[in-house]
Amino acid sequence: MKIAVPYENGNIFPHFGRTVQFKLYEVENGQVTATRILGTHGQGHGALAGLLEQTGVDVLICGGIGGGAQAALSTVGIRLYGGVSGPADQAVQDLLAGTLAYDPAVHCDHHGQEHGQHNCHSEEKHGCAGNGGCGR
Repeated sequence: MKIAVPYENGNIFPHFGRTVQFKLYEVENGQVTATRILGTHGQGHGALAGLLEQTGVDVLICGGIGGGAQAALSTVGIRLYGGVSGPADQAVQDLLAGTLAYDPAVHCDHHGQEHGQHNCHSEEKHGCAGNGGCGR
């Protein structure tokens, strides 16, 4: 199994469509056997599903993610665990242990707004719904 996590400075990057890199985890028999960093090459949002599919990813752990990207991931058969924050390595270990806390209804619907003004870390949610909707 191959797991991808939007990645920045050891943590889960909070907005799937704006990540510049993923940390990839190769898993065999419930154990991580290898990791590597994959750059997104400037791709964003729904296009990232194709990048992950080409890389052979089976599972994505992320923070906030829009409906279009969720649909694209579903279309290519990638299982989604959204609304997760914190250290990427710990999230993968929690998933493997069956203890990952995630939000099955996670979404971020700010896409009608200018991305440069959106801040998933601000106290105003700018249309991001749900606990952890933008990776908070």
